[in-house]
Amino acid sequence: MAHQQIADLHIRDLCPDDSTAIQQVAALLVDAFGHLESGWQTLADAIAKVEESFGADRISRVAVHTSAQAAQQVVGWVGAIEQYRGHSWELHPLVVHAAWRGQGIGRALVKDLETQVRQRGGTTLYLGTDDEEHRTSLAGVDLYPNLYRQIATIQNLGHHPYEFYQKLGFLIVGVIPDANGWGKPDILMAKRLR
Repeated sequence: MAHQQIADLHIRDLCPDDSTAIQQVAALLVDAFGHLESGWQTLADAIAKVEESFGADRISRVAVHTSAQAAQQVVGWVGAIEQYRGHSWELHPLVVHAAWRGQGIGRALVKDLETQVRQRGGTTLYLGTDDEEHRTSLAGVDLYPNLYRQIATIQNLGHHPYEFYQKLGFLIVGVIPDANGWGKPDILMAKRLR
């Protein structure tokens, strides 16, 4: 298993026999996404999602903090699903503990995932970043008329993560209007890895 040092953190594979880390990842999912219709409202749902990440066509990596005073704490998780015969991989999901956000952990997890995908022969990493909370100018409107103009003039109205991914080199490659109900689009982003 590959490890990457990040200050007092390291990134490693999430293993199916690491029940403590699985519980911590599931709690992160509920905390970060439980309020969303498309999120994981219960710990059982979140654990099922984490267990899906152990398939042969998956990548599952965690950022772990270890201190002298406490046991290892999972502070972030990133996963990917092999698509298109391994040429492209879908980043799904990415989550960072609320107390650790803004410290480069999400960036480090995505960079690590890019390395993992490249090592498996992947050339593209893509993702969908939903807007269920009207945090961009693409939400709450009918996107079908003038779709491309609306994508080109997107505005971030409430700290939507699409700008985080843009800073990492991802481009908006499309939108699925009404993906999560009327006016709740999924913003599709991709990055060439080679």
